Amino acid sequence: MKLDFSNSLGIHEQALKAWTERTRLLAANIANADTPGFLAKDLDFRAVLSQTTGGLGSLDLTTSHMGHLKATATSPGVRYRIPTQPSLDGNSVELQQEQGAFAENAVHYQATLQFIQNRIRSLQQAITGGER
Repeated sequence: MKLDFSNSLGIHEQALKAWTERTRLLAANIANADTPGFLAKDLDFRAVLSQTTGGLGSLDLTTSHMGHLKATATSPGVRYRIPTQPSLDGNSVELQQEQGAFAENAVHYQATLQFIQNRIRSLQQAITGGER
């Protein structure tokens, strides 16, 4: 009898991948805070979650102008961040905002890891009958 654990972690596996990608994007933003013309990017977690769940409960947005950005198939959910105080050199990174988003992302990442760890612990208890 073959055991199938492919769906045992639920949405948490995809969530962990999304938080990891967001960490990469935010780190790149922070690293390029002084690079002229660099445009800050962030991950739209809802868009990634919507794609992962097959679009259940989501609204399809259409662009109304040719200048609007579209998500690409290689980077779903990645969006350019709109700065509150645009700089003269064209850089859209606001360091304090990026650092705050990075800290918030770390909390989400840790919570997702905790969910996965708890799920694995539950599976281990089910397999062993509660014995260690």
